Order: sequence, then structure tokens, then C-alpha cells
Amino acid sequence: MIERRYLVLEDGTYYEGYPLGSKELKIGEIVFNTAMTGYQETISDPSYTGQIITFTYPLIGNYGINRDDFESLVPTLNGVVVKEASQHPSNFRSQRTFHDVLEAYNIPGISGVDTRSITRKIRKYGVLKAGFTDNKDQIETVIDQLKSTELPRTEVQTVSTKSPYVSTGFDKSVVLVDFGKKQNIVRELNARGCNVTVVPYDTSAEEIIQMSPDGVMLSNGPGDPEEVEVAIDMIKGILGRIPFFGICLGHQLFALSQGATSFKMKFGHRGANHPVKDLKTGRIALTSQNHGYSIDKASLDHTDLEVTHIAINDDTVEGLRHKKHPAFSVQYHPEASPGPTDSNYLFDEFIAMMNEFKEKERHINA
Repeated sequence: MIERRYLVLEDGTYYEGYPLGSKELKIGEIVFNTAMTGYQETISDPSYTGQIITFTYPLIGNYGINRDDFESLVPTLNGVVVKEASQHPSNFRSQRTFHDVLEAYNIPGISGVDTRSITRKIRKYGVLKAGFTDNKDQIETVIDQLKSTELPRTEVQTVSTKSPYVSTGFDKSVVLVDFGKKQNIVRELNARGCNVTVVPYDTSAEEIIQMSPDGVMLSNGPGDPEEVEVAIDMIKGILGRIPFFGICLGHQLFALSQGATSFKMKFGHRGANHPVKDLKTGRIALTSQNHGYSIDKASLDHTDLEVTHIAINDDTVEGLRHKKHPAFSVQYHPEASPGPTDSNYLFDEFIAMMNEFKEKERHINA
């Protein structure tokens, strides 16, 4: 008899498919990702902590998994949903199958379901809680559990590094505040001659200033920015004293620190094909995105922040710059992985901003 697994949504809907990955079944917020490639980087992105990812592309795992392309040491998502999971990957870099990796990291999944139906439901009704069961008779029990369960709101604390560590051997020095960083941020900074000191999410402004960095990166990460109040005080403390660049959650925290507000989106932006317009140049870049919260544009009116980028699809805020101090941020992922590299130039702008700030300080102290 062929085993069955059921994906159960809190609204009572369920989907029948086949077991994938771990037998340790979990619950989480179900979301969808529209990228056609990059499933390994996606499942290892800490921004998905506690979530269940529905892949809209119908075939996942066809080029396997390798040890080099992970964006974190241990994936922290709570499940995956696919139409078809390839059991026979074809790629010279492939070392393990998609199923084997999910099983190794205790991530449950389901295959053989109509991912189009799930995506349409999320788009219509918004993100929902979801869970799995291998026993059809337990579906009602799972529905009751989903309705009564409050999902954790401590995702950043879960995935942030517990102690600082350094990637050295370069000229400049950057402190990367880890709210759930992707490894490619470190790679991009290293490629531009930067030592990177990765520090915990609750590192204070005073501790960062004592490190005397040339710049600070505020990383991506999971969850609600309003749950990371400690970082807001840190950002206020370094503003104007050290140049900084925020990505994704770092962007939202930057905005909150200046008096703006955030809101939870109906179904978020998750994929590698989101068009974003640069308001200064008029150019449109395809971007990699993964966020369920956004900054309220109207709340920026009485701040010292100006909008630099907007999303073409829904006109939400995608980039900010401080009017007086060397600080800017974007909602999307210029480090990509997965996704297009259209926005890599933002790292070059960060380097240029650090150089300009250092030159001004030199003249002031001369």
C-alpha cells in the first residue's frame, strides 16, 4: 500500500499527497515562493524560519543538493509543499536528493498535490496556519490544533548567532548584525575587500562602536520587525556615527527606528522575479524577495527618510535613504541566492558610502 500524507489548512481544507522528508510532522504559516530555481538556497534561508513553503514551480529537486550552496548551516523552516519532487537529480555538483536533505534536517514535506490551488487560496485569503498528518482520521484533530495554536514570535532569537565571529583577510571592516543572515551577504562583502564581523541581533550600539568598523550591515531575517525592539535602539545609536546598509528585516527595522510603522502583508513577496523601480534612475530591476511585512508609505511623511525604490506590482516601499546621514536600505535581497543579480551594485554603493564618510572624517580631524 502506498503511503499517504495530508496537508491540512486551518480553514478546514486539506490536500492528499505523498510523504516527503521527515516523519516528524510540524505546523507553521504556509506561504508560497514563485522562483523557478534556487530551491536549496530557499530552504536554507533563515527568513523562512517556522514557515511551510509551497513551491509554485512544479518540479523541485531536479538538480539535487550540494554542500556549497546552503545559505545557513541548518535549515529552520517547518515544511515544504511541492507538485513533484525529483528522486533522480541530474547535475555534476549533486550530492544528495531533495528528500534526503529534508529528512536529514527533520523537515516534513508533501508531494503530489495541486500547488496552484494552494497558491490561489493564499492569494485570496492570505497566509494561513498549516500542518501535516499521515493519518486521514486525524485531519479534524489537526484542524483543531491549528486553530488553537499561537505561532512563535521569537524567530530572530532562534536563528541569530549566539556569539560574534569574523571572516578576515581584507582591508575594510564591516559589522554584520545577524537577524537571520544569508551567507551570500558575507560572500559579497568579502568579494569587495571587507572583513566581516557577524554579531548577535541584540548587540548594542556601544559594542558596535567599540569595534570601530567602517560600516554596519543590518541583515535579513524572519518574523515581525516590531518583535525586535532591541535592534531599534541600536540603530538609533549608530545613525550618523557609522554608515549602514539594511536588507529586508534590516530595512524594516531602520524605518521603525525613525518613526515609521510596518504592517503584515496579505501574502507577502517571495520569489526571484519581483520587479522594483529605482525612483532616481527610473530603471527597473528584477529582484529576489522574501518578506511578509512592509513599511507603511504614509508613515514616512514625518520622518527624515525618503523612498528610493518601489515595487511595480503593488507600489509598496522597497528602498529608503536617510536625508541627513549615511544610511540606506532595501526590502529585497541584493545578495540574491537565489535570484537575479541585478541589484548587486548596491554593495558597491555601500562601499562608496563608507569611503566618502571616512574621507569626510579625515578632513574634520585634520
